[in-house]
Amino acid sequence: MADKRDYYEVLGVSKTATADEIKSAYRKLAMKYHPDRNPGDKAAEEKFKEAAEAYDVLHDPQKRQQYDQFGHAGMNGQGFGGFGAGGMSMDDIFSMFGDLFGGRGGGGGFEEFFGGGSRHGRGRPDSSGPARGEDMTFRLDIDFDEAIFGSERTIDITLPAECPECGGTGAAAGSQRVTCRTCGGRGVVIGGGGFFQVRQTCPTCGGEGTVIEKPCRKCRGTGHVPTPQHISLKIPAGIDDGSRLRLSGKGGGGLRGGPPGDLYVLIGIHPSDIFERDGLDLGVDVPVSPVLAALGGEVEVPTPQGAARLKIPAGTPNGKVFRLRGKGVPSLRGGGAGDLDARIVFEVPANLDRRQREALEAFQKLSTDSNFPDSQRFSSKTRVFFAHKEKLQRK
Repeated sequence: MADKRDYYEVLGVSKTATADEIKSAYRKLAMKYHPDRNPGDKAAEEKFKEAAEAYDVLHDPQKRQQYDQFGHAGMNGQGFGGFGAGGMSMDDIFSMFGDLFGGRGGGGGFEEFFGGGSRHGRGRPDSSGPARGEDMTFRLDIDFDEAIFGSERTIDITLPAECPECGGTGAAAGSQRVTCRTCGGRGVVIGGGGFFQVRQTCPTCGGEGTVIEKPCRKCRGTGHVPTPQHISLKIPAGIDDGSRLRLSGKGGGGLRGGPPGDLYVLIGIHPSDIFERDGLDLGVDVPVSPVLAALGGEVEVPTPQGAARLKIPAGTPNGKVFRLRGKGVPSLRGGGAGDLDARIVFEVPANLDRRQREALEAFQKLSTDSNFPDSQRFSSKTRVFFAHKEKLQRK
């Protein structure tokens, strides 16, 4: 409690200040430190919250009497409005005290005082003016080849569109919105009493402060009707799995003439039958004959840019990787492509006829240990291993 400033000091008023003086002092501080006037300023935001906390206590006669008698200790750490137990959110502040700046519901409050319009979801929504539609998300799975080369798709999706009968108001013809009787237009209801009060969104109006007298039959009061949409989408070459494409203005329809939201398309990519992908780099296994690897030669390697001829030197071992620069995935931002790693994989000959088998048997007879150095190194390491084993077991 020692770190918490005196509430009268926070508002800059005396302990004998009247209710009007307290309200006026808070209003000036709220104007000075309002987030819309101090975007990104954390210090101003904290002062804004501190002033709201002080006003929450001092504007209420019962809370003020308790505070005057016991100070911060009399608040029991609750702050009587939720400030002390974890801090009140900005949404709570706008919902509780917005009416100090020009009224309730119907567009009044902080938003109206600072120039109107929505504060990006803060406070009670304006149920009479235009409202932006919701952003929507759609998952689209595409083939690996589409991701590499790009393509065009048409998305079939059902989205909420503004109701043509009520124009997005949700009200039937001749009907209108009226002040919610449950919350009296505040958008919040207060439960409990004494020292402990709980504020929550009004269950009747959903926090809007108003309700519709007679809902529109077509949209049932929502202002939206589900509407099938056919949306063209261009998939850029080089897109990666998990990428998100934004289609501006293709999301949910607005209300009362408001603009539509955006549609975000989440891209999923099916695995390739040939390549492995790591960002802009690709990997591919290239099966070759052991004879080709032994004698050297050329092999064809598939790449996004077309077939590439890869020269394999004589004596190439199984699993050898050759890097082909700039033969990977094209970059979305331009500036070239990634690399492609071609891994040599020996393919054991199958379906041998008599002559082929005789040729291999002749080669085997002519072979010496020097023709297979890896096998010799393996045998040597194996002998050391077993010798060590016998030595340990004799102890």
